[in-house]
Amino acid sequence: MTVDQIHELIRNVPDFPKPGILFKDITPVLAEPKAFKALIGHLAKIVPPHTTKIASIESRGFILGSAVAMELGLGMVLIRKPGKLPFSTFSHSYDLEYGKDTLQIHVDALAPEDHVCILDDVLATGGTANAAEVLCLETGAVVSGFAFLMELGFLNGRKKLKAASKSLITL
Repeated sequence: MTVDQIHELIRNVPDFPKPGILFKDITPVLAEPKAFKALIGHLAKIVPPHTTKIASIESRGFILGSAVAMELGLGMVLIRKPGKLPFSTFSHSYDLEYGKDTLQIHVDALAPEDHVCILDDVLATGGTANAAEVLCLETGAVVSGFAFLMELGFLNGRKKLKAASKSLITL
């Protein structure tokens, strides 16, 4: 299945989570086994070489990141909202397109020898991805790059990221 065919399965949901936002719903892709498997294959191909771990952001990122990590035989690191991780964490607060948020990572999730690819479903304004990058760098790891299913190019979120970014679909 091609990236274009996968793109056709993504549903637009207007005014979610608040008025004026056009939400990109990937659940139809996840519900179709051939599409989901193809998506993971396409994402695995854009993970930078020499990556040792995949870090994914709550919550849709967990679905995609876990599957890509398994596909590539890599470790998986969780980046979560406050109060969800049971051990000591680093925290970073940031602005997003419809409010403010905070992300956390375990202090021992990554080591200086790790080269981590941050993988998520959508790159929008770049606030969430930048927060994930800051957290990964705080652990001492190297951020090898970013991999996204979709990028809302008109929002220029890529400009907030230090590491290289690749997206399967640019809107």
